[in-house]
Amino acid sequence: MTSTHNTPTAEAINVPLEDRMGYPEPGASMKSESGEIKRQYLKERLAAGFRVFAKYGFDEAGVAGHISLRDPINPQAFWFNPFGLHFSLIKASDLLLVDGSGKVIDGGANRYINVAGFKIHSAIHKARPDVNCAAHTHSLYGRTFCALGKTLDIITQDSCAFYNDHALYKDFRGIVLEEDEGIAIAECLGTNKAALLQNHGLLTTGGTVEETVFWFLSLDKCCYTQLLADAAAAGRGGTTKKIGDKEAMDTWKIVGSSKGGHFAGSSIFDLIEVETKGDYKN
Repeated sequence: MTSTHNTPTAEAINVPLEDRMGYPEPGASMKSESGEIKRQYLKERLAAGFRVFAKYGFDEAGVAGHISLRDPINPQAFWFNPFGLHFSLIKASDLLLVDGSGKVIDGGANRYINVAGFKIHSAIHKARPDVNCAAHTHSLYGRTFCALGKTLDIITQDSCAFYNDHALYKDFRGIVLEEDEGIAIAECLGTNKAALLQNHGLLTTGGTVEETVFWFLSLDKCCYTQLLADAAAAGRGGTTKKIGDKEAMDTWKIVGSSKGGHFAGSSIFDLIEVETKGDYKN
């Protein structure tokens, strides 16, 4: 009997794993649009990102936490949340366009920005032209894990997304008010997608808002998982089982790809649009 199973061609085998997963190209529908249309669309996605953070409890009264998004028309500037506005209330029209010196050059009526947030985000956007979005808040599990002063152990499939792709910034100096500390954080981040800021909280980056927000959600859950797993293992007098380097790298190629992060994040944004009836777009 002749098998009807198709043997993969050499061309198919050489296709990157993330492409074989069928992830769509992020932002493909916007490529032919004008700069102004792209800007409005991206502002709406950024506002939706804040709604996602609010849904997951990542807001500290609008004071501690920020997401930035590089402007498509003026790449040296980025959109930022106004200081003191709760994430659950942020709309596209509230967002502020901030230049490299910290001057607000466009946006909503509340022109106050979080200075510490600006120091961190401006340094990252300057150091990483590949990064369009960066996020930082003081999430419960993230800041708890960051008190341990260590990087993640690769103990789950989800944590493989951060295999050799997250850094630990150990030099906590209080609230980031000086430019040199923002630069130090950006240098520590390097080419990684995420950083654990010791005694502080989590930081994630990406090419899109959806990707960046998803990495943050996932990293916070990985912190939670490890806190639980370490406690359970210690209670039994043992340790957690680590994933091998080869298996972790193979998994990272799929779950840790930019396309994969954007794809996973997009479904959460779809949910937010339904739950809020898209009121963040105004």
